[in-house]
Amino acid sequence: MKTERDKMLAGELYDPLDAELVAARRKARDLCQALNDSRDEQQTERARILRELLSSGSVAAWIQPPFFCDYGVNITLGQNVFFNFNCVVLDVAAVRIEDFTKFGPSVQIYTATHPQSAVERRNGLEFAKSIDIGSDVWVGGGAIICPGITIGSRSIIGAGSVVTRNIPEGVIAVGNPCRVIRKLEADE
Repeated sequence: MKTERDKMLAGELYDPLDAELVAARRKARDLCQALNDSRDEQQTERARILRELLSSGSVAAWIQPPFFCDYGVNITLGQNVFFNFNCVVLDVAAVRIEDFTKFGPSVQIYTATHPQSAVERRNGLEFAKSIDIGSDVWVGGGAIICPGITIGSRSIIGAGSVVTRNIPEGVIAVGNPCRVIRKLEADE
């Protein structure tokens, strides 16, 4: 029989109040608090916290506190990923971010979602869809990336955009809803 965590990671309806999930979120919040309380000169301590908080391979990132996430362990970061101040990652499902990707301040990445049926929402169940962001992507401040989105490598997402559909590789996309406004040249 599947645990609530198994259901969550499979993108199925699950109970977020399950004791195992509540404990995992509490641990992530405690680690985020420790990260957010750290100072710039405490790089060794920040690296230790990130190793414990995030999926393996994620310690070569620079995360400017404050930073918030649900679980942390569902976030996989490539090399030289940068998060500016006040970013939020609701990592109920996998969030995979490739090398050299940068996020402006207050970017929000949401894998968590809820049933469209009000009756199902009343039952307190939710589900999630994973997010994939390619390498060399730049996401402007205040952008929101919705569940199930893929953003192709080398793309730029304008500040304040709400990304509700996949964005191809090598484009500039802006707005609410976010839409492609131009294709980048290979050397841009």
